[in-house]
Amino acid sequence: MFEVDPVVAREAQRRRTFAIISHPDAGKTTLTEKLLLYGGCVEIAGAVRGRKSQRAATSDWMELEKQRGISVSSTVLSFDFEGYRINLLDTPGHHDFSEDTYRTLMAADCAVMVIDLAKGVEAQTEKLFRVCAMRHIPVLTFVNKVDRTGQEPLAMLANIEEKLGIHAVPFNWPLGTGPDFRGIVDRLTGDAHLFDRNSGEQRIAFDTKPFAELTAEDIDPIVREQAAEEWELVLSAGDDLDPALIMQGMMTPVFFGSAYTNFGIEHFLHGFLKLCPPPQPRKSDHGLIPVDRPEFSGFVFKLQANLDPRHRDLVAFLRVCSGKFEREMEVVHPRTGKKIKLPRAHRLFAQGRETMDEGYPGDIIGLVNPGEFRLGDTICGGRQVNFEPLPQFPPENFAILRCEDTLRRKQFARGLEQLINEGAIQCFTRPGGGQAEPILAAVGVLQFDVVKFRLQSEYNTATSLSWLPYKMVRWIDGPADNLKDLKLPYSTRRVVDHYGKEAVLFESKWDVEYTQRENPKVTFSAVSSSGFLAAD
Repeated sequence: MFEVDPVVAREAQRRRTFAIISHPDAGKTTLTEKLLLYGGCVEIAGAVRGRKSQRAATSDWMELEKQRGISVSSTVLSFDFEGYRINLLDTPGHHDFSEDTYRTLMAADCAVMVIDLAKGVEAQTEKLFRVCAMRHIPVLTFVNKVDRTGQEPLAMLANIEEKLGIHAVPFNWPLGTGPDFRGIVDRLTGDAHLFDRNSGEQRIAFDTKPFAELTAEDIDPIVREQAAEEWELVLSAGDDLDPALIMQGMMTPVFFGSAYTNFGIEHFLHGFLKLCPPPQPRKSDHGLIPVDRPEFSGFVFKLQANLDPRHRDLVAFLRVCSGKFEREMEVVHPRTGKKIKLPRAHRLFAQGRETMDEGYPGDIIGLVNPGEFRLGDTICGGRQVNFEPLPQFPPENFAILRCEDTLRRKQFARGLEQLINEGAIQCFTRPGGGQAEPILAAVGVLQFDVVKFRLQSEYNTATSLSWLPYKMVRWIDGPADNLKDLKLPYSTRRVVDHYGKEAVLFESKWDVEYTQRENPKVTFSAVSSSGFLAAD
């Protein structure tokens, strides 16, 4: 039994590390910016506080994200609010970037699920929720766009429970919706918060008074009466908020508001701090590792090259799991067995960074990575541990990427190697390296657009794609003789992945089933046998 470090325990208790998830266009990035606004990081949504250039503080920092209006890469935004250190992980909402989102969820203690009032629970939201449920991550729900025409609030609760199979319990309740939206009622206090329709770029004023004392001057009587009936029904017939069920991922507290106009954002932020758990113990090959373990430990959940083009370096995003991190400390890298120093550590804020001298459980630290780390690597002090591996997904799209300028081959190879190491794309080649042009693979087509864009913008290398007919990959394992004499349909292709693991590319599910029947002693796996976990 180890001796608890009281400083580590105290600092861990004031950390809140969470990811924001949603279907595209539900308002996730807008909510992220408004939380930064109320957290005091920006004066106006999108502008960095105190910087002369007023550069965008949006989590969508990549130029491609700005052009297309979607998030394509997870981003870390850390700020302090009312004595708490909040580490916000903004994730891509688009299906094509699911793998990046799922890796980021591994670093979160809680998730905030953003739902559009008009559209309800959409396909990608449901898929991301399943990952949270699989990992028993508590989920808080923010129903967005209540100032626009949409579903009735009671119908929204039913939609959440039906689609996700989780108890949906309102933390607050809207006074009207669409053009009639006037404010919210707080479950804990019974107070009504009435909003003035003002600019959504700045914090807005609101009036607070007991819901029972609202008059016709405060709100339309018809709107008030309907809200009162719904609210009474929710309180009398609905479930009570149960912290234990929330922690188990079986109940989600529901907040109503509008990120665009700032309605309810401040109240959501305060409610979030009451419900979001502090850092939790993490699974490892030595059991659960408690946060107040005195020895430092953490794992790498993201790699990002050229985060700042002026630096041209590679940053490893490290989630601190236990103990105290100190810059210049010496740690053990269990995968290689080497001892390494960590001299360059940064606190991250989207594309920006500043030197970080110390960190505690829950913190996300940017380590300038000289090629030491891979996705999923554990680093630690004291007794060596290995945290659970990151999920990996079988790709569904395959293509050959060619460098159009032979004089840029060296830059092309360097850039592609970097993007593969980041997990932005998967790579397969012929066994023995006989194929000059690698086969790239990804879950979604948009991942190829990101690779082409980044090779052009970061390495000045123009590329072209040639699509291949393959639809799935299976990693193979078995007796050497059986692998040597593997019976394969003509339409398949035998390859090795970036880590040297043998695999076969298939054009159809029928080809997979036929090949399995013809090779009964060979194992065909939809995920790599290198220890990665599958995520359904």
